[in-house]
Amino acid sequence: MDNQLRDIFFQLLRIGLWGEGALYLKQPLTIEDWSKIHRYAINHTIEGLIYDSFALLEESQLPPQSLRLKWAVRVDHIERHNAKMDRVIAELFTAFSAYNIRPILQKGQGVASYYRVPNHRISGDIDFCFEDDGYAKARNYLKENQLKFQDTAGFSLDYNYKGIHIEHHKRTFDFRSPLKRRYLNRLLGEYKSKQQILSINDVPVRLLAPELQLLQVNIHILKHLITYGIGLRQFCDSARLYFVVSDQINKVALQEIYKKTGILKWIHLLHKVLVENLGLPKSKLPFPYPENLETDWMLDEVWYSGNFGFNDERFASSKSPRVFARPDSPKRLWQNFKRYVKYAPEEAIAFPLIHTYSKFLGKDSD
Repeated sequence: MDNQLRDIFFQLLRIGLWGEGALYLKQPLTIEDWSKIHRYAINHTIEGLIYDSFALLEESQLPPQSLRLKWAVRVDHIERHNAKMDRVIAELFTAFSAYNIRPILQKGQGVASYYRVPNHRISGDIDFCFEDDGYAKARNYLKENQLKFQDTAGFSLDYNYKGIHIEHHKRTFDFRSPLKRRYLNRLLGEYKSKQQILSINDVPVRLLAPELQLLQVNIHILKHLITYGIGLRQFCDSARLYFVVSDQINKVALQEIYKKTGILKWIHLLHKVLVENLGLPKSKLPFPYPENLETDWMLDEVWYSGNFGFNDERFASSKSPRVFARPDSPKRLWQNFKRYVKYAPEEAIAFPLIHTYSKFLGKDSD
């Protein structure tokens, strides 16, 4: 996709994300142009957001009717999938609570609630973290109820429940540096009283406090940037969170959290992308970022890597080594390490060590 069409893509994304604005075209888009926009929207799992922009376009600016119909069918599928996820969340949350297990919904449908059209945000799976010894209790619950699961790298487990992929996480945040664990646990205690409640199918579901939700969503983005990349959907999550909770958070405290966890330099990069590329109003940021930051390189990486780097066209013809999940994995991991080590050194350095430990030695076993 050339730069002009990419600019149009981001115009459409901003219109869908915020529900305002107009599309400026030097010339009408061709069927081929719209096909490329559709393909990139799928690669970044934001086809629902681009679809939401159509209501604000002029008739002459809309994609061909055949593509609109295809797009509408896909969005209908997204809506049905999200409704199914909501039913499963409500059912599992109720079941866990009955066993005195206190789950907290992470990312996914919890973040979707901050969007203009929540059921148009694509959620890949359901993520739960737990208070106290809830992770171990939930693991025992799965065994007692003969729900097949597998322990995975990253101090987690996963399973399928009624056609929906579920993940349980021992750790609330995707930090890899073990030096932050005590501080992060202290934060969970300090912000417990600010946890929020989201009603899903009339079931009250717990979410983290807004400051910790931002920390969770943003460190998740960084974790994947350090590895194989991540798509625009998660950047949209961060933008919508800031937009909605800006007046609810302690801005000074949040900046201090970013500083103490060692990611403030990278947060500045993120903030600039959210403002200049996704259209988040600067007034919604908790603190200013340095104006001389260069972020085009990071946006380019996000653009090409797409959803978790699975469809990065730059490596389409490369072979996947047996021990790695993506083509050209060693090269990609080394390049991303060099890109981000100066912005979040502890995380970049700790990732390969802790990931290897969690993969081979850190799994639970019966």
